[in-house]
Amino acid sequence: MTPISTRPINPFAGMDMRSILDARAASRPDHPFLIWEPLEGEGRRWSYAAFVEAVGRFAAGLHARGVEPGQRVLIHMDNCPEFVIAWMGCAYAGAVAVTTNTKSARDELAYFAKHSQAVAAVTQPAFARLVAEAAPELAWRVVTDTDGGVAPTKRVDGFEPFAAIDGDVGNLPARPHDPWAPFGIQYTSGTTARPKAVVWTHGNALWGARACAQNEDLRADDVHFTYLPLFHTNAQSYSVLASLWVGATVVLAPRFSASRFWPVSLKHGATWTSMVPFCARALLTQPVPDNHSYRQWGNGVCDAPWDAHFGVRTLGWWGMTETITHGVVGSMNQANAAMSMGRPAPGYAIHVLDEAGQPVQPGQVGDLFVGGERGVSLFLEYAGDPAATAAAFRADGLFATGDRVRLGQDGFLYFSDRSKDMLKVGGENVAASEIEHVIAAVSGVAEVAVVAMRHTMLDEVPVAFVIPQPGHAVGLSERIAESCQGALATFKRPHQIRLVDSLPRSTLEKVAKAELRAALVAESSVLA
Repeated sequence: MTPISTRPINPFAGMDMRSILDARAASRPDHPFLIWEPLEGEGRRWSYAAFVEAVGRFAAGLHARGVEPGQRVLIHMDNCPEFVIAWMGCAYAGAVAVTTNTKSARDELAYFAKHSQAVAAVTQPAFARLVAEAAPELAWRVVTDTDGGVAPTKRVDGFEPFAAIDGDVGNLPARPHDPWAPFGIQYTSGTTARPKAVVWTHGNALWGARACAQNEDLRADDVHFTYLPLFHTNAQSYSVLASLWVGATVVLAPRFSASRFWPVSLKHGATWTSMVPFCARALLTQPVPDNHSYRQWGNGVCDAPWDAHFGVRTLGWWGMTETITHGVVGSMNQANAAMSMGRPAPGYAIHVLDEAGQPVQPGQVGDLFVGGERGVSLFLEYAGDPAATAAAFRADGLFATGDRVRLGQDGFLYFSDRSKDMLKVGGENVAASEIEHVIAAVSGVAEVAVVAMRHTMLDEVPVAFVIPQPGHAVGLSERIAESCQGALATFKRPHQIRLVDSLPRSTLEKVAKAELRAALVAESSVLA
């Protein structure tokens, strides 16, 4: 008797990102898909047919330049239409888009380019010099005409214009629609010194599109205002892919702006938006129009305390780059527990376990583990790092998230804490070890420990406690700050550098970071 394969039928068998793009161009050719709202200059809009045509030309251009399926293309850009075209164009051609955080320092970007084995780059004038210095070995580089609508102040040398990539769609070779093929790479902070390269398959992207659309109850007539960075999972999956799945419209802004949020929302009749707590707090300073069209906002908690102020119900959720979409989510149609993340989302096995690996009882806090299918509802792997991939999963296949949650008596899940060596800075995950790695390399540093300090707007910020080597204290803080500036993205840099004579110790002489955190709390050190 032939044994049954351990891999079930992919829910997107015979499909890839081309499938949904071509289907939308055929079924809603004239419906607006992408509306660009720059901070300066004229906006633009693409119908589904026009957008897919632009994507096809980009894909054909990649093929003409010799980029083969599976090869990686670095996309280092803030939000702009060219980002979406390049991202989808890579997928259409079978290439893999490596979308990187534009706050990255040169050393970080150099690592991303080398580690991903990128063959080319797409960027914008503001980052052209950085890309050229960080990745001089790339075969070719293209640059957009503007920085999110703003004309550059300096000429960009050594780059081709973005339009130069366009090719003849008729020259694209036939290729099977394979949902297991790689779709994209995002670098995410972990508990090691270097970020890990999270690989999504086309099946992952389609899963994110379908699941997000269902969880958010998106409809074809929705208008999704998108301003969170496109190099992150939130904007990619929760906003753009979800809208694409149902044939809705995406209004894209270069970044979040509290003063522009309501005018842009009213102009386009926005009905949905995904945000982070920082955005909601910033909007509390703005007058709320009576005639807005929002029916729902997405954020980290259900029924947030600001809902009454804005007159909009908040759908809570929890997710990671590795989970593609919401592993935990509230209900659009049923009552949710205020300040909860929601309940386990369809397609995921959610476990909250104690230190012994046993399920916690209602009311208790435990570690959050997620079950799913690799390459569909969970990421495929960490590129080039089989050891990190293996370490991320238990023997039973559960993914270890590093987050701690409380199982409520009501069955809802409530976020409690995260791995103590991970910080959440304005919605960005930051590994304390990554900052420590940079500081420890500074001449004159004997030992360093980085912990989180509460912040009124950013949730947390890094604080570095440093023991200087004897005779090296003078000027050490300045040297550390300079080193961090060159090696770390802005949000990863310590807000305070404290030189100390010693660090508290726990068993086996490990630094007792809990005592450092407690000391910061005792000082009531909440930065403005």
